[in-house]
Amino acid sequence: MLERPRVLVLAEEGASLPSYESPGAAGADLRAFLAAPLRLGPGERAAVPTGLRIELPPGYEAQVRPRSGLALKQGLTCLNSPGTIDADYRGELKVILINHGREEALISNGDRIAQLVVAPVSRAAFVGSGALGGTARGTGGFGSTGK
Repeated sequence: MLERPRVLVLAEEGASLPSYESPGAAGADLRAFLAAPLRLGPGERAAVPTGLRIELPPGYEAQVRPRSGLALKQGLTCLNSPGTIDADYRGELKVILINHGREEALISNGDRIAQLVVAPVSRAAFVGSGALGGTARGTGGFGSTGK
């Protein structure tokens, strides 16, 4: 079993720490930290503050992912998804939300707006090459293997 990484969280007064909402949840919910409700019209996007800063251990990242209920019910999802938070980033966590729905969406302080998944990171050693090995798939992409 992997050791659970220790993640330090600095929260502004009134901001909510990330929280797992069920025993089997992979993602901890992030909540909006707003002085006033935010209205997002259809097609609009905004960087929604969380009031949080984190310190991840070396060798880990945090991924910001959409919440499925918001996507299905309101058409709200995250852009740049999954968003990567690097271990050396110390700024405020903000969630880039977009309204793909047909109606205005209202985001209030404390609303659950995204999920945060902490994961180990592998760093590759990139090697320049004049040729690549062949495969049956070759250069096929973008649906080339069927539906």
